[in-house]
Amino acid sequence: GPLSERRLMDVRLGELPAWLATCELSPQGLLGGVRKAWSSYYDKYINVKRGGPAGISMLLAGYCLLSYGWSYQRISKISFLVSV
Repeated sequence: GPLSERRLMDVRLGELPAWLATCELSPQGLLGGVRKAWSSYYDKYINVKRGGPAGISMLLAGYCLLSYGWSYQRISKISFLVSV
């Protein structure tokens, strides 16, 4: 696309001066850039979709492993007595 519509991460190093020349450096333009950056950051790291079957199944599997680890000594003593 046009250089003025690219994001900073999509601009090559040689194109950086020309890209900076297309930016609006007024206080209102800078405020709009900060708002856009915050919105992008918020959507990527804070407003993340949560839940679903994968998350619930991992939680259940973790609980099963943890409870087995907590009761391992009791289970091993019982199995030893049963096998003797």
